[in-house]
Amino acid sequence: MFDASISPFIAALPKAELHMHLEGSLEPETIFRLADRNGLRIPYASTDELRAAYNFTDLQSFLDLFYLGLTVLQTGEDFYEMTKAYLDRAAQDRVRHAEVFISPQAHLRRGIAMEAIIENILRAFDDAAREHGMTGGLIAGIQRQFDEDDALSMLRELRPWRDRIIGLGTGGPEKGNRPAKFRRAYAHAREDLGWRTTIHAGEEGGADFVCEAIDELKVDRIDHGVRCEADPNLVRRLADTGMPLTVCPCSNVMLRVFPDMKAHNIRRLHEAGLCLTVNSDDPSYFGGYVNENFAAIQQALDFSDEDLWGFARNSFLSAFIPEADRQRHLAELDRHRPAGG
Repeated sequence: MFDASISPFIAALPKAELHMHLEGSLEPETIFRLADRNGLRIPYASTDELRAAYNFTDLQSFLDLFYLGLTVLQTGEDFYEMTKAYLDRAAQDRVRHAEVFISPQAHLRRGIAMEAIIENILRAFDDAAREHGMTGGLIAGIQRQFDEDDALSMLRELRPWRDRIIGLGTGGPEKGNRPAKFRRAYAHAREDLGWRTTIHAGEEGGADFVCEAIDELKVDRIDHGVRCEADPNLVRRLADTGMPLTVCPCSNVMLRVFPDMKAHNIRRLHEAGLCLTVNSDDPSYFGGYVNENFAAIQQALDFSDEDLWGFARNSFLSAFIPEADRQRHLAELDRHRPAGG
């Protein structure tokens, strides 16, 4: 969907990916394979027909298909295979650290046990550490269309893995679901579970959603956040505080936040001094893994290799990662800095 060629520099650049939904990494071939294995029928005759449906008009049109696709996940082995496939693919893109979202509520409501979900995702991360030398971790994602009591119930079920989960996030439709809806859940994650926190804000919702997430939820990062540009005071605040934004350029174009990549505001936000990272969001649905996102913004917006190196540096600086691992990854990144940088 995005035909920008990946340069040798991007291909070799060590990077962290901080915004990627595991269920959004299910390729159509995998969806059909798991559906067949689990005796399920999906309302598409072929992988080509399913791919043809990836013509979204807004966030909700994508979410409808996203929620359909994840129903093929029925067993612990399904969650392991999904996670391992993404981590193997990310390793090819020189992702050295990966932080991924899972949406437990969508699976618990289908009768999938939390243990089957979490243990098998973590098993795949253990294998990625051994096979690829990758670090990373799992962020539990609240689905904002459900109420806060449901989110708190999910957090109680996740407590046995409090030391293996690195953070709490929130995704789903922003319309009608403001950040402050989950004030208690975020306080519980931060104060009782000791997790770092992030939230999707300023993708569908406005700049006020970003302000509310920072002020009411005390988050460490903002996912997306691109609509912050509507509020110059917020842009200055984000630049002054270094609040990271996990930007997903291909996703933003596919979901019509911007009409095309040349119209994306990531260059303006970069020039305003914001701490930005580049991510794939739901790569199977949005036409590109993380390297395709780097290539797309470079081609459309004329970013230099030094600029891209800076985005990669931001990704490690913004990661929920032990300091020793951060410094190790940054030292590797320094060896890939463009000449003259």
